[in-house]
Amino acid sequence: MKPITEIAARLGIPDDALDAYGRHKAKISLEYIDSLKDRPNGKLVLVTAISPTPAGEGKTTTTVGLGDALNRIGKKAVICLREPSLGPVFGMKGGAAGGGMSQVVPMEDINLHFTGDFNAIALANNLLSALIDNHIHHGNVLGIDVRRITWKRVMDMNDRALRDITVSLGGPGNGYPRQDGFDIVVASEVMAIFCLSTSLADLKTRLGNIVIGYTREQKPVRAHELKANGAMTVLLREALKPNLVQTLENNPAFIHGGPFANIAHGCNSVLATQTALKLADYVVTEAGFGADLGAEKFVDIKCRKAGLVPSAVVLVATIRALKFHGGCDLKELNKENLAALEKGIANIERHVSNVKNHYGLPCIVSVNHFTFDTEAEFKLLQSKLAHLGVPVLSARHWADGGAGAEAVARAVVEIVEKNEKSTFKFVYDEATPLWDKMKTIATKIYGASDITADSKVRAQIKQLQEGGYGHYPVCVAKTQYSFSTDPALKGAPSGHMVNVREVRLAAGAEFIVMVCGDIMTMPGLPKIPSADHIDIDASGKVVGLF
Repeated sequence: MKPITEIAARLGIPDDALDAYGRHKAKISLEYIDSLKDRPNGKLVLVTAISPTPAGEGKTTTTVGLGDALNRIGKKAVICLREPSLGPVFGMKGGAAGGGMSQVVPMEDINLHFTGDFNAIALANNLLSALIDNHIHHGNVLGIDVRRITWKRVMDMNDRALRDITVSLGGPGNGYPRQDGFDIVVASEVMAIFCLSTSLADLKTRLGNIVIGYTREQKPVRAHELKANGAMTVLLREALKPNLVQTLENNPAFIHGGPFANIAHGCNSVLATQTALKLADYVVTEAGFGADLGAEKFVDIKCRKAGLVPSAVVLVATIRALKFHGGCDLKELNKENLAALEKGIANIERHVSNVKNHYGLPCIVSVNHFTFDTEAEFKLLQSKLAHLGVPVLSARHWADGGAGAEAVARAVVEIVEKNEKSTFKFVYDEATPLWDKMKTIATKIYGASDITADSKVRAQIKQLQEGGYGHYPVCVAKTQYSFSTDPALKGAPSGHMVNVREVRLAAGAEFIVMVCGDIMTMPGLPKIPSADHIDIDASGKVVGLF
């Protein structure tokens, strides 16, 4: 690794605009970022993927490899990623710093506490929780109905035991007992607000608009009525500054914010993306999970709110993952299986179609190469996708770093430099009613026939529509493993129903969360969590963290 000041200097960032966290990490001052506002923007490239599988797709690895490759071919490129959550790091997924020769470093720091952003977000969230219960304990002047408090506490770890709890037990001195629960930090509205805010003033306003619950008369109670948003902003002041690190090839990387894409909007911070666009010719970013969840929210929430227009999309796939979607057993994925591959290609076909037809963006398919892939399998994939008119390229950045992704980088540059008139579009219009927005996403993007909800959820959606929130975008929370709400339905299921189980108002983030199927906003640990393999050796080196 090179000193972070050297990495910053390549982007023209002066030393006095950096708050260093050791030699290899730094935050960029908000004053410097504000000074960039009149500069023209570079080109934005989105990396997304097919529906995730246990076989792995390598979306973050591809984002890093593509950024390195663009720099190798002479372009000034920066990558923008989310910060990893400790829940997956110690749970099932593991770290999120890339892999092989396409990683961001220092990997251990990034995957663990990094610069303390998630801790600040958790504290801001839980300060609001404490102020709610304190207000009720000292007289409840606002008339908060303890049965209608919607704000939850958070922690950045998978812990199913905390999903539903009772607080304030132990007598009058401890407050009024009520039902409560925990979400994981990356599902917190504070995280979403953090990633959508463009300044400290914007952050404070959004935090103040959080609806924490309702009175007995169904009147919403907001955080600013508890005088909470000022103190919450103070806790987040340093965290809001974007983090700068580097790739293994010493190219600049912004890593900032980290909302989940199956239970939040799944994109890195607007502030980091906008800053990178002022400093580079090409900015490569990713949207969490598949192109149905992550890319849809990137388009309909982040781009809509931040005024961003991507120039191209790179859709990541692996031969192994497509065989899994075609019904191949996980243990057999390393063997050639043309029949399973042909069947599984339906998954990537729908994702490509969504990118081109529903997002209106040019698309490149980047096949993350494994040594087990055969020439026959790759040629089959190319031939089956030929009718969609997208380049299908093999990428070997995991093994070869940026050099292994040069073909993908050149294809991206060719598309961007054609400078054709953009056909970029949102999936739904802002004025479309909330119910119809959800239905549009389900039928257009997921291939569903319709959506359903019980009478209570329908009434809540109607109430939100009539309460002035109908113009908000919809943030769908559902399983990432399928176009449906059933994670076992692989490939490209069609004609299914999408059930909206719960609806949540995120008034500060300015979107409506529609919770579908069995997805949880506080995940649990698997039978054998990644924590089993993470350790520290006698010399103090962290092992087992990937």
